[in-house]
Amino acid sequence: MNENEKNARIFKAFCDANRLTILGLLQSGEKCACKLLEELNIGQPTLSHHMKILCDAEIVVGRKEGKWTYYSFNPEGVIRARELLNQITTVTGNTKKSSCTD
Repeated sequence: MNENEKNARIFKAFCDANRLTILGLLQSGEKCACKLLEELNIGQPTLSHHMKILCDAEIVVGRKEGKWTYYSFNPEGVIRARELLNQITTVTGNTKKSSCTD
């Protein structure tokens, strides 16, 4: 997987209302999948789909305990996402307006 594909995974993780809600819930700390299910009012397969995307982007990590998985932020992944957004939104080089010529 090249760098742009890895970066696309990070942005994909932020492109869904349910995933943004999950990230908001994780702001207060680690959450069991059962609590996320209650808060989101979605089915377990749908939650698994969203968590896979968040984990594949390395923004979230999960740990198994018994039959449940507990999710929390991956600090390194969060830093990477911040750095990526900053990198691609920073203007570099000539900041003059360009003009088209025929």
